[in-house]
Amino acid sequence: MLAVAVLAAGKGTRMRSDLPKVLQPLAGATLVERVLASCDQLKPERRLLVVGHQAERVEQSLSHLGGLEFVLQQPQNGTGHAVQQLLEPLAGFEGDLLVLNGDVPLLRPETLERLLSQHRSTGAAVTLLTARLDDPSGYGRVFANAQGDVSGIVEHRDCSDEQRRNNLTNAGIYCFNWAKLATVLPQLTTDNDQGELYLTDTVAMLNPAMHLEVADADEINGINDRLQLSQCEAVLQERLRRHWMAEGVSFIDPASCTLSEGSRFGRDVVIEPQCHFRGATSVGDGCRIGPGCLLENASLGNNVQALYAVIREASVAEGCSIGPFAQIRPGAELDEGCHIGNFVEVKNSHLAAGVKVNHLSYIGDADLGAKVNVGAGTITANYDGVKKHRTVVGAGSKTGANSVLVAPITLGENVTVGAGSTLTKDVPSGALALARAKQLVKEHWAGPGAEAGAGAGPDLS
Repeated sequence: MLAVAVLAAGKGTRMRSDLPKVLQPLAGATLVERVLASCDQLKPERRLLVVGHQAERVEQSLSHLGGLEFVLQQPQNGTGHAVQQLLEPLAGFEGDLLVLNGDVPLLRPETLERLLSQHRSTGAAVTLLTARLDDPSGYGRVFANAQGDVSGIVEHRDCSDEQRRNNLTNAGIYCFNWAKLATVLPQLTTDNDQGELYLTDTVAMLNPAMHLEVADADEINGINDRLQLSQCEAVLQERLRRHWMAEGVSFIDPASCTLSEGSRFGRDVVIEPQCHFRGATSVGDGCRIGPGCLLENASLGNNVQALYAVIREASVAEGCSIGPFAQIRPGAELDEGCHIGNFVEVKNSHLAAGVKVNHLSYIGDADLGAKVNVGAGTITANYDGVKKHRTVVGAGSKTGANSVLVAPITLGENVTVGAGSTLTKDVPSGALALARAKQLVKEHWAGPGAEAGAGAGPDLS
């Protein structure tokens, strides 16, 4: 059996944030969510989260995840004290305990699988994850022989000058035989520079103690401040881009683009510079995105083109063209072959196949039939000051430039709306709708301020 405990009680003072450190976002997910996800493949029987600082806020943020057990550490007096809080909830548990840190979010699932496999195959009482760092400052040093047997761990601040020359560092990730750990946890003392209970001290009390060295030291990067958060973001973004390039996606300038782990891409997708993908965004085969696009929880079919566009919580079907400088807002559904041009905004609307909205328009709370052509400057006036109302335009209809459709309103099929019209009443199919003031022309108009003697302007009173 396997239990996983994530230590997530710390405040994270150096983050300079009102948000608990483990809730800081990293590529679209919180640090603690990433740590929890890294051990999903292990299928643990128990998952425990040790919380302390803003415990209720942390619990609430993870309420969407099932099967979590929250254990309160109050006050926070070190990692050993945190794991001591598990003695009661894990009383009688027979199996292994994997201890993870809520601020170490880059661990690969395969690494944890290797750690657990080695721990069980060697029969170790504890197996810890280690890494060799060029600059091990701040990390505890691990002392072990060539066979991987660990004699002890010394925290950086407690190391002598000679001990600090050792660059084999403790990642703070452990796999314990729980029954053996439970017998030594009560023996921990605060006899150290910090005056805290160190979980590392249990390693010297357990026999045999082994370690597994990771090949990629980036996996054990911890986060204590904004700089380290940005460094982890860079590592994660590089992983994501490399993955999708191997799957057939081309990035013109990879470093300028960011992805979420929930993003999915088809083959032969070309992503221009300065494009960003958030949430559960999917992009079909053959799409060309950018430059300068933001997609969030968006779904794009095959062969879509988007240029300097924002697409959020919307679906765009095959062969559509979006932009430049267009915004597709939540609830928008574009069927095949729609064209959305410059400075156009579409919100909570369904556009059937072949609709064209090419210039300077707002389409909100509307249903447009197939091959509707929306003239430049057309808007749907969907809000009466209290409620939103829908506009319905039948297939094949056309609106002239600077038309206003005041909802609720329905235009039938093959309706033509004259330029400059403001429509407030329904229009039947096949009709021409005009609603504009009569043009008045006054010839020989000198205008206000004409010089005396040049002739007074006409009296319009």
